[in-house]
Amino acid sequence: MDNRTLYDKFAELELHAQKSVTELNEIQKSLMEVIERNAELEIENQHLRDHLQELEQHKENENGGLSKSRKNLEKLYEQGFHVCNVDNMYGTRRLNDEPCVFCQNIIYGERK
Repeated sequence: MDNRTLYDKFAELELHAQKSVTELNEIQKSLMEVIERNAELEIENQHLRDHLQELEQHKENENGGLSKSRKNLEKLYEQGFHVCNVDNMYGTRRLNDEPCVFCQNIIYGERK
């Protein structure tokens, strides 16, 4: 192989290496953008989870944070039954689904 051919091959190899370096730099830049976007999305996702948890807690507090037994009594009351024991009314149908202060007090009254 003469010097000219050797030089041409070397120049061609150098050009190819420069193209490869340029492509690697572009891939690295794209990869960094993807990593940054992923980090942003993870942070946003965590903020949304926290916000959802706050909303659920707020909703629970609006519902009085009823215990399981009080929720069961509330369900019975909403189905039209007394849950109070005034005059042995527990379990009897409320006439025309009229509200009962005693039942509501048992369900939603102050807890000690």
